[in-house]
Amino acid sequence: MNVYDELGIGSLISARSFSTKLGGAPLPLEVIDAMREAAGHCVRMDRLQDAASKLIAEVTGAEAGLVSSGASAALTLGTAACLAGFDVGRMNRLPDTTGIPNQVVVHRSHRNDYDHALRAAGAQLVDVGFSYYTFAYEVEESISDQTAALFYQAGGDGFALPFAEFVRIAHKYGKPVIVDSAAELPPVRNLRAFIEDGADLVAFSGGKHIRGPQSTGILCGRADLIQSAALQHQDMDNFPESWPLRSWIAEGRLAGPPHHGVGRGFKVGKEEIAGLMAALRRYSQRDFAAELRGWMADMQCIVDAASGRPGVRAELRFPQPNGREIPHAVLTVDAVAGVSAVDVVLALQEGTPPIFVFERHAREGVIVFMPEALIPGQAQAIAARLNEILSR
Repeated sequence: MNVYDELGIGSLISARSFSTKLGGAPLPLEVIDAMREAAGHCVRMDRLQDAASKLIAEVTGAEAGLVSSGASAALTLGTAACLAGFDVGRMNRLPDTTGIPNQVVVHRSHRNDYDHALRAAGAQLVDVGFSYYTFAYEVEESISDQTAALFYQAGGDGFALPFAEFVRIAHKYGKPVIVDSAAELPPVRNLRAFIEDGADLVAFSGGKHIRGPQSTGILCGRADLIQSAALQHQDMDNFPESWPLRSWIAEGRLAGPPHHGVGRGFKVGKEEIAGLMAALRRYSQRDFAAELRGWMADMQCIVDAASGRPGVRAELRFPQPNGREIPHAVLTVDAVAGVSAVDVVLALQEGTPPIFVFERHAREGVIVFMPEALIPGQAQAIAARLNEILSR
Protein backbone atom coordinates (compact mmCIF):
# COMPACT_ATOMS: atom_id res chain seq x y z
CA MET A 1 0.00 0.00 0.00
CA ASN A 2 1.36 3.43 -0.93
CA VAL A 3 0.59 6.86 0.51
CA TYR A 4 -2.16 7.48 -2.03
CA ASP A 5 -3.87 4.22 -1.15
CA GLU A 6 -3.76 5.25 2.51
CA LEU A 7 -5.47 8.50 1.56
CA GLY A 8 -8.16 6.56 -0.23
CA ILE A 9 -7.47 8.04 -3.66
CA GLY A 10 -5.11 5.46 -5.16
CA SER A 11 -2.39 5.95 -7.76
CA LEU A 12 -2.73 5.71 -11.55
CA ILE A 13 -0.93 4.85 -14.76
CA SER A 14 0.07 7.88 -16.80
CA ALA A 15 0.52 7.33 -20.53
CA ARG A 16 0.35 11.10 -20.90
CA SER A 17 4.03 12.02 -20.56
CA PHE A 18 5.05 14.45 -17.82
CA SER A 19 1.54 15.69 -17.15
CA THR A 20 1.27 18.23 -14.35
CA LYS A 21 -2.33 17.31 -13.59
CA LEU A 22 -1.25 13.68 -13.13
CA GLY A 23 1.66 14.49 -10.85
CA GLY A 24 4.46 14.27 -13.39
CA ALA A 25 6.60 11.14 -13.57
CA PRO A 26 8.02 8.84 -10.87
CA LEU A 27 11.34 10.18 -9.60
CA PRO A 28 14.68 8.34 -9.82
CA LEU A 29 15.98 7.04 -6.50
CA GLU A 30 18.99 9.38 -6.59
CA VAL A 31 16.65 12.36 -6.71
CA ILE A 32 14.47 11.03 -3.91
CA ASP A 33 17.53 10.36 -1.75
CA ALA A 34 18.86 13.89 -2.29
CA MET A 35 15.49 15.39 -1.34
CA ARG A 36 15.25 13.21 1.77
CA GLU A 37 18.73 14.22 2.92
CA ALA A 38 18.11 17.91 2.25
CA ALA A 39 14.87 17.80 4.23
CA GLY A 40 16.75 16.94 7.43
CA HIS A 41 18.82 20.13 7.57
CA CYS A 42 18.55 23.91 7.40
CA VAL A 43 20.59 25.89 4.90
CA ARG A 44 21.03 29.45 3.67
CA MET A 45 18.82 29.53 0.60
CA ASP A 46 20.87 32.15 -1.21
CA ARG A 47 23.98 29.98 -0.91
CA LEU A 48 22.06 26.90 -2.05
CA GLN A 49 20.82 28.82 -5.08
CA ASP A 50 24.42 29.96 -5.73
CA ALA A 51 25.55 26.33 -5.75
CA ALA A 52 22.68 25.44 -8.07
CA SER A 53 23.62 28.36 -10.31
CA LYS A 54 27.13 27.00 -10.78
CA LEU A 55 25.80 23.55 -11.70
CA ILE A 56 23.19 24.97 -14.07
CA ALA A 57 25.86 27.11 -15.73
CA GLU A 58 28.04 24.03 -16.17
CA VAL A 59 25.37 21.91 -17.86
CA THR A 60 23.76 24.65 -19.97
CA GLY A 61 26.75 26.80 -20.90
CA ALA A 62 25.01 29.87 -19.46
CA GLU A 63 26.67 32.43 -17.21
CA ALA A 64 24.34 31.63 -14.31
CA GLY A 65 21.13 29.89 -13.36
CA LEU A 66 18.28 29.79 -10.90
CA VAL A 67 15.97 27.03 -9.67
CA SER A 68 12.35 28.12 -9.89
CA SER A 69 9.02 26.52 -9.03
CA GLY A 70 8.44 25.29 -12.57
CA ALA A 71 9.16 26.64 -16.04
CA SER A 72 6.18 29.00 -15.89
CA ALA A 73 7.63 30.66 -12.79
CA ALA A 74 10.98 30.86 -14.57
CA LEU A 75 9.34 32.82 -17.40
CA THR A 76 7.67 35.22 -14.98
CA LEU A 77 10.95 35.77 -13.12
CA GLY A 78 12.91 36.19 -16.33
CA THR A 79 10.42 38.75 -17.59
CA ALA A 80 10.54 40.56 -14.25
CA ALA A 81 14.33 40.73 -14.57
CA CYS A 82 14.03 42.33 -18.02
CA LEU A 83 11.44 44.81 -16.72
CA ALA A 84 13.18 45.84 -13.50
CA GLY A 85 16.91 45.19 -13.90
CA PHE A 86 18.51 46.31 -10.62
CA ASP A 87 16.02 49.11 -9.98
CA VAL A 88 14.55 48.11 -6.61
CA GLY A 89 11.76 50.64 -7.01
CA ARG A 90 10.62 48.86 -10.13
CA MET A 91 10.99 45.50 -8.39
CA ASN A 92 8.70 46.69 -5.63
CA ARG A 93 6.06 47.92 -8.08
CA LEU A 94 5.82 44.96 -10.45
CA PRO A 95 3.49 43.91 -12.00
CA ASP A 96 2.64 47.64 -12.20
CA THR A 97 4.75 48.82 -15.14
CA THR A 98 3.38 52.35 -15.40
CA GLY A 99 6.01 54.64 -16.85
CA ILE A 100 8.63 52.00 -17.69
CA PRO A 101 9.35 50.01 -20.87
CA ASN A 102 7.06 47.00 -20.60
CA GLN A 103 6.58 45.60 -24.11
CA VAL A 104 7.70 42.10 -25.07
CA VAL A 105 7.77 41.30 -28.78
CA VAL A 106 6.57 37.82 -29.79
CA HIS A 107 5.68 36.02 -33.01
CA ARG A 108 1.91 35.81 -33.37
CA SER A 109 2.35 32.10 -34.09
CA HIS A 110 4.07 31.71 -30.71
CA ARG A 111 1.16 33.04 -28.67
CA ASN A 112 -0.38 30.41 -26.39
CA ASP A 113 -1.84 30.05 -22.92
CA TYR A 114 1.61 29.73 -21.34
CA ASP A 115 2.55 33.30 -22.23
CA HIS A 116 0.33 34.35 -19.31
CA ALA A 117 3.54 33.81 -17.34
CA LEU A 118 5.08 36.85 -19.04
CA ARG A 119 1.98 38.98 -18.58
CA ALA A 120 1.91 38.08 -14.88
CA ALA A 121 5.14 40.05 -14.43
CA GLY A 122 3.53 43.12 -15.99
CA ALA A 123 4.58 42.69 -19.61
CA GLN A 124 2.46 43.84 -22.53
CA LEU A 125 2.87 41.40 -25.42
CA VAL A 126 3.30 42.83 -28.91
CA ASP A 127 2.40 40.33 -31.67
CA VAL A 128 4.27 40.38 -34.97
CA GLY A 129 3.70 38.54 -38.23
CA PHE A 130 1.10 35.92 -39.03
CA SER A 131 0.86 32.19 -38.44
CA TYR A 132 1.85 31.47 -42.04
CA TYR A 133 4.76 33.92 -42.28
CA THR A 134 6.71 36.60 -40.43
CA PHE A 135 9.16 38.98 -42.09
CA ALA A 136 12.32 40.20 -40.38
CA TYR A 137 11.28 43.81 -40.94
CA GLU A 138 8.09 43.20 -38.95
CA VAL A 139 10.14 42.19 -35.92
CA GLU A 140 12.45 45.21 -36.34
CA GLU A 141 9.59 47.66 -36.72
CA SER A 142 7.96 46.35 -33.53
CA ILE A 143 10.99 47.28 -31.40
CA SER A 144 10.83 50.70 -29.74
CA ASP A 145 11.98 52.49 -26.62
CA GLN A 146 9.10 50.73 -24.85
CA THR A 147 10.51 47.28 -25.63
CA ALA A 148 11.84 45.41 -22.62
CA ALA A 149 12.57 42.07 -24.30
CA LEU A 150 11.74 39.71 -27.16
CA PHE A 151 10.21 36.29 -26.52
CA TYR A 152 10.65 33.05 -28.50
CA GLN A 153 8.57 29.90 -28.02
CA ALA A 154 10.88 26.98 -28.80
CA GLY A 155 9.00 24.33 -30.74
CA GLY A 156 6.14 26.75 -31.34
CA ASP A 157 3.49 26.18 -33.98
CA GLY A 158 3.26 28.06 -37.25
CA PHE A 159 6.00 30.01 -38.99
CA ALA A 160 8.65 31.96 -37.10
CA LEU A 161 11.94 33.55 -38.02
CA PRO A 162 14.94 31.28 -37.50
CA PHE A 163 16.10 31.70 -33.94
CA ALA A 164 19.54 33.03 -34.90
CA GLU A 165 17.95 35.79 -36.99
CA PHE A 166 15.50 36.64 -34.21
CA VAL A 167 18.40 37.00 -31.77
CA ARG A 168 20.42 39.07 -34.24
CA ILE A 169 17.61 41.58 -34.59
CA ALA A 170 17.03 41.78 -30.85
CA HIS A 171 20.70 42.33 -30.05
CA LYS A 172 21.03 44.89 -32.83
CA TYR A 173 18.74 47.07 -30.72
CA GLY A 174 20.23 45.99 -27.39
CA LYS A 175 17.21 43.95 -26.28
CA PRO A 176 17.36 40.61 -24.44
CA VAL A 177 15.73 37.42 -25.77
CA ILE A 178 13.73 35.12 -23.49
CA VAL A 179 13.18 31.53 -24.65
CA ASP A 180 10.50 29.14 -23.42
CA SER A 181 12.14 25.74 -23.81
CA ALA A 182 10.11 24.03 -21.09
CA ALA A 183 9.37 20.87 -23.06
CA GLU A 184 12.19 20.89 -25.64
CA LEU A 185 14.18 18.00 -24.16
CA PRO A 186 15.04 15.71 -25.85
CA PRO A 187 17.10 16.25 -27.89
CA VAL A 188 19.75 16.65 -25.22
CA ARG A 189 21.60 19.26 -27.29
CA ASN A 190 18.78 21.74 -26.60
CA LEU A 191 20.03 22.06 -23.03
CA ARG A 192 22.85 24.19 -24.45
CA ALA A 193 21.67 25.10 -27.96
CA PHE A 194 19.64 28.24 -27.23
CA ILE A 195 22.33 29.75 -25.01
CA GLU A 196 24.96 28.95 -27.64
CA ASP A 197 22.77 30.64 -30.25
CA GLY A 198 22.57 33.85 -28.25
CA ALA A 199 19.56 33.62 -25.93
CA ASP A 200 19.80 35.86 -22.89
CA LEU A 201 17.40 33.80 -20.75
CA VAL A 202 16.10 30.26 -21.25
CA ALA A 203 13.43 28.48 -19.19
CA PHE A 204 13.33 24.69 -18.84
CA SER A 205 11.06 22.39 -16.89
CA GLY A 206 12.94 20.51 -14.19
CA GLY A 207 10.26 17.86 -13.89
CA LYS A 208 10.13 16.62 -17.48
CA HIS A 209 13.03 14.97 -19.33
CA ILE A 210 15.55 16.10 -16.70
CA ARG A 211 13.53 13.97 -14.23
CA GLY A 212 13.81 16.35 -11.29
CA PRO A 213 10.96 17.21 -8.92
CA GLN A 214 7.77 18.09 -10.79
CA SER A 215 7.54 21.47 -9.06
CA THR A 216 10.94 22.68 -10.33
CA GLY A 217 12.10 24.72 -13.27
CA ILE A 218 15.35 26.24 -14.49
CA LEU A 219 16.05 29.79 -15.58
CA CYS A 220 19.51 30.18 -17.09
CA GLY A 221 21.29 32.91 -18.97
CA ARG A 222 23.06 36.22 -18.42
CA ALA A 223 24.40 36.63 -14.89
CA ASP A 224 22.93 40.11 -14.41
CA LEU A 225 19.44 39.02 -15.42
CA ILE A 226 19.62 35.89 -13.26
CA GLN A 227 20.67 38.00 -10.27
CA SER A 228 17.75 40.37 -10.84
CA ALA A 229 15.40 37.40 -11.04
CA ALA A 230 16.86 35.99 -7.82
CA LEU A 231 16.33 39.31 -6.01
CA GLN A 232 12.65 39.17 -6.96
CA HIS A 233 12.26 35.51 -6.01
CA GLN A 234 13.41 34.67 -2.51
CA ASP A 235 12.52 35.80 0.99
CA MET A 236 13.40 39.48 1.42
CA ASP A 237 13.05 39.87 5.18
CA ASN A 238 16.44 41.57 5.13
CA PHE A 239 17.98 44.69 6.63
CA PRO A 240 20.77 46.77 5.08
CA GLU A 241 23.19 46.20 7.98
CA SER A 242 23.10 42.38 7.79
CA TRP A 243 21.99 41.70 4.23
CA PRO A 244 24.38 39.31 2.43
CA LEU A 245 24.44 41.72 -0.54
CA ARG A 246 25.06 44.84 1.56
CA SER A 247 28.27 45.51 -0.40
CA TRP A 248 26.07 46.12 -3.45
CA ILE A 249 24.44 48.99 -1.59
CA ALA A 250 27.83 50.44 -0.67
CA GLU A 251 28.97 50.13 -4.27
CA GLY A 252 25.82 51.83 -5.57
CA ARG A 253 24.56 48.83 -7.51
CA LEU A 254 21.35 48.72 -5.46
CA ALA A 255 19.53 51.43 -3.54
CA GLY A 256 18.77 48.89 -0.81
CA PRO A 257 17.19 45.49 -0.30
CA PRO A 258 13.97 45.10 -2.28
CA HIS A 259 10.78 44.04 -0.55
CA HIS A 260 9.02 40.78 -1.40
CA GLY A 261 8.95 40.77 -5.19
CA VAL A 262 6.59 39.50 -7.85
CA GLY A 263 8.25 36.10 -7.53
CA ARG A 264 7.77 35.69 -3.78
CA GLY A 265 4.87 33.32 -4.34
CA PHE A 266 7.14 31.11 -6.46
CA LYS A 267 9.11 29.91 -3.44
CA VAL A 268 11.08 26.73 -4.09
CA GLY A 269 12.21 24.62 -1.15
CA LYS A 270 15.64 23.26 -0.31
CA GLU A 271 14.35 19.76 -0.99
CA GLU A 272 13.33 20.61 -4.56
CA ILE A 273 16.61 22.42 -5.26
CA ALA A 274 18.64 19.47 -3.97
CA GLY A 275 16.51 17.06 -6.01
CA LEU A 276 16.93 19.05 -9.20
CA MET A 277 20.68 19.29 -8.68
CA ALA A 278 20.81 15.50 -8.29
CA ALA A 279 18.81 15.10 -11.49
CA LEU A 280 21.15 17.46 -13.37
CA ARG A 281 24.23 15.58 -12.18
CA ARG A 282 22.58 12.32 -13.23
CA TYR A 283 21.51 13.73 -16.59
CA SER A 284 24.95 13.55 -18.19
CA GLN A 285 25.32 9.91 -17.10
CA ARG A 286 22.01 8.57 -18.41
CA ASP A 287 21.90 6.04 -21.21
CA PHE A 288 19.46 7.82 -23.50
CA ALA A 289 19.76 5.15 -26.20
CA ALA A 290 18.64 2.50 -23.71
CA GLU A 291 15.78 4.72 -22.54
CA LEU A 292 14.63 5.14 -26.13
CA ARG A 293 14.73 1.40 -26.72
CA GLY A 294 12.54 0.88 -23.66
CA TRP A 295 10.08 3.55 -24.82
CA MET A 296 9.90 1.98 -28.27
CA ALA A 297 9.19 -1.44 -26.80
CA ASP A 298 6.45 -0.06 -24.53
CA MET A 299 4.73 1.78 -27.37
CA GLN A 300 4.99 -1.24 -29.68
CA CYS A 301 3.37 -3.37 -26.96
CA ILE A 302 0.37 -1.03 -26.97
CA VAL A 303 0.21 -0.90 -30.79
CA ASP A 304 0.27 -4.68 -30.98
CA ALA A 305 -2.62 -4.98 -28.50
CA ALA A 306 -4.85 -2.71 -30.59
CA SER A 307 -3.86 -3.88 -34.06
CA GLY A 308 -5.97 -6.10 -36.28
CA ARG A 309 -9.32 -4.96 -34.91
CA PRO A 310 -12.13 -3.68 -37.15
CA GLY A 311 -12.33 0.10 -37.11
CA VAL A 312 -9.06 0.58 -35.19
CA ARG A 313 -5.81 1.67 -36.78
CA ALA A 314 -2.75 1.50 -34.52
CA GLU A 315 0.67 2.86 -35.40
CA LEU A 316 3.99 3.57 -33.76
CA ARG A 317 4.88 7.17 -34.57
CA PHE A 318 8.57 8.05 -34.39
CA PRO A 319 9.90 10.66 -34.55
CA GLN A 320 7.12 13.16 -33.98
CA PRO A 321 6.08 15.60 -36.74
CA ASN A 322 8.07 18.34 -35.02
CA GLY A 323 11.18 16.13 -35.00
CA ARG A 324 11.13 15.22 -31.32
CA GLU A 325 12.70 11.82 -30.72
CA ILE A 326 9.87 10.41 -28.59
CA PRO A 327 7.80 7.42 -29.78
CA HIS A 328 4.01 7.56 -29.47
CA ALA A 329 1.41 4.83 -29.89
CA VAL A 330 -1.42 6.41 -31.89
CA LEU A 331 -4.84 4.78 -32.14
CA THR A 332 -7.42 5.99 -34.62
CA VAL A 333 -10.91 4.69 -33.89
CA ASP A 334 -13.82 4.98 -36.34
CA ALA A 335 -17.48 4.00 -36.25
CA VAL A 336 -16.82 0.44 -37.46
CA ALA A 337 -15.15 -0.31 -34.13
CA GLY A 338 -18.50 -0.08 -32.34
CA VAL A 339 -16.96 2.20 -29.76
CA SER A 340 -15.72 5.79 -29.97
CA ALA A 341 -12.31 7.07 -29.02
CA VAL A 342 -13.92 9.05 -26.20
CA ASP A 343 -15.53 5.83 -24.95
CA VAL A 344 -12.10 4.17 -24.88
CA VAL A 345 -10.55 7.10 -23.03
CA LEU A 346 -13.27 7.02 -20.38
CA ALA A 347 -13.11 3.25 -20.02
CA LEU A 348 -9.36 3.47 -19.44
CA GLN A 349 -9.86 6.14 -16.77
CA GLU A 350 -12.62 4.23 -15.00
CA GLY A 351 -10.66 1.00 -14.55
CA THR A 352 -8.43 -0.06 -11.66
CA PRO A 353 -5.90 1.39 -11.68
CA PRO A 354 -7.07 4.34 -13.79
CA ILE A 355 -5.12 4.81 -17.03
CA PHE A 356 -4.77 8.28 -18.50
CA VAL A 357 -3.79 9.09 -22.07
CA PHE A 358 -3.38 12.18 -24.23
CA GLU A 359 -6.99 12.82 -25.19
CA ARG A 360 -6.88 16.20 -26.92
CA HIS A 361 -7.97 14.72 -30.26
CA ALA A 362 -10.31 12.02 -28.94
CA ARG A 363 -13.34 13.82 -30.40
CA GLU A 364 -11.72 13.37 -33.82
CA GLY A 365 -11.18 9.67 -33.08
CA VAL A 366 -7.50 9.81 -32.12
CA ILE A 367 -5.93 8.57 -28.87
CA VAL A 368 -2.22 9.04 -28.13
CA PHE A 369 -0.15 7.02 -25.65
CA MET A 370 3.17 8.47 -24.45
CA PRO A 371 5.97 6.56 -22.71
CA GLU A 372 7.95 8.91 -20.48
CA ALA A 373 6.01 8.49 -17.22
CA LEU A 374 5.53 4.72 -17.47
CA ILE A 375 7.35 2.34 -15.12
CA PRO A 376 8.18 -1.31 -15.96
CA GLY A 377 5.09 -3.45 -16.46
CA GLN A 378 2.65 -0.59 -17.04
CA ALA A 379 2.72 -0.81 -20.85
CA GLN A 380 1.65 -4.44 -20.52
CA ALA A 381 -1.16 -3.41 -18.15
CA ILE A 382 -2.34 -0.84 -20.70
CA ALA A 383 -2.23 -3.44 -23.46
CA ALA A 384 -4.33 -5.86 -21.39
CA ARG A 385 -6.88 -3.16 -20.59
CA LEU A 386 -7.12 -2.13 -24.25
CA ASN A 387 -7.65 -5.72 -25.27
CA GLU A 388 -10.50 -5.99 -22.78
CA ILE A 389 -12.15 -2.71 -23.86
CA LEU A 390 -11.86 -3.32 -27.60
CA SER A 391 -13.16 -6.90 -27.26
CA ARG A 392 -16.47 -5.91 -25.69
